[in-house]
Amino acid sequence: MSDTNNDAAGLSPAEDVRRAVTGFVTQFKGFQADIETKLQQTEERMTMLDRKTLTAARTPLAGATDMGAPHKKAFNAYVRSGDDDGLRGLELEGKALSTAVNSDGGYLVDPQTSDIVKSVLNTTASIRAIASVVNVEATSYDVLVDHSDVGAGWATESSVIGESDTPQIDRITVQLHELSALPKASQRLLDDAAFDIEGWLAGRIADKFARAEAGAFINGDGIDKPRGILAHPTVDNDVWAWGNLGYVPTGVSGEVTPDAIVDVVYALGAQYRANASFVMNSKTAGLVRKLKDMDGRFVWSDGLAAGEPARLMGYPVLIAEDMPDANADEMAIAFGDFAAGYTIAERPDLRILRDPFSAKPHVLFYATKRVGGDVSDFAAIKLLKFGTS
Repeated sequence: MSDTNNDAAGLSPAEDVRRAVTGFVTQFKGFQADIETKLQQTEERMTMLDRKTLTAARTPLAGATDMGAPHKKAFNAYVRSGDDDGLRGLELEGKALSTAVNSDGGYLVDPQTSDIVKSVLNTTASIRAIASVVNVEATSYDVLVDHSDVGAGWATESSVIGESDTPQIDRITVQLHELSALPKASQRLLDDAAFDIEGWLAGRIADKFARAEAGAFINGDGIDKPRGILAHPTVDNDVWAWGNLGYVPTGVSGEVTPDAIVDVVYALGAQYRANASFVMNSKTAGLVRKLKDMDGRFVWSDGLAAGEPARLMGYPVLIAEDMPDANADEMAIAFGDFAAGYTIAERPDLRILRDPFSAKPHVLFYATKRVGGDVSDFAAIKLLKFGTS
């Protein structure tokens, strides 16, 4: 019957087969395209779902904290339990922490803890707040000071230009010394997940570092510590020479007068006065702020806004408790451009070594950093001596 129908339609058997195959191929291609469209739609839905999941899981500040997060997590594990695998892993991976392990022992603290310590040191009542601070990688820092006047003059086309004098260069070497702190905590406290170990540790380290630094920058003898401004020889400013700090006597034994304040201000060179500050302790400040000029006006004025320093004759006052009291023959007040006159050199890294054995049941944390300081320009600082000569 098929043959009859094909004959009736005028189609040969070969033509009939060709048409059947063509129809099948067309239907198959349509079916294939439909499957590919559904697969693509499914893949797009899965991708969108993954993005939503990742976005929900990421904190708003994740982009800003991803860099320090591995170190912070590893440091937390080390401080709480002594597990240093994470810190060593960071070193092996070379993620900008290749110096995580010190040759003498100890690990770099995480960036957040280090920043807290630096912030406290920079804002505390210390010479650091007004001195020149430089970061170094070596064990010392050299300051080159040209304290001579190189010959100079006006010249014309026809005049003979004389040779300039050879400049006299002084090299002042600021040695770095190890500053340490040893806070301790109980293991039970460290096991408490709610305890902010990084914040506590940063606060204790910063407090001890700040007090040690502040004292050394004023009175340090330079032996295993910075050399302070008052550790250098002092001479009457009328006979001042390089290598000494010049002083101006108050003219009254153990007392200060407005005239003495004026004298010490103008004993400092004009090139330094624009950036100068007074340094004294609270007890001396209590005496000075009572002084009045000849017109009955106080020479001391408090800061006009919160956080601003008090001013004496228009110059800011830094209260440094390590300065001596205003007793007879004491250099109780310093005045100068400390950014030019005193240099603090330090390594930027802060290291921690955990010691669970020496003070059981407590855990000791041996924190170290390297810092040095010394007078870098003897002409930039003057002292006020409470005495008659």
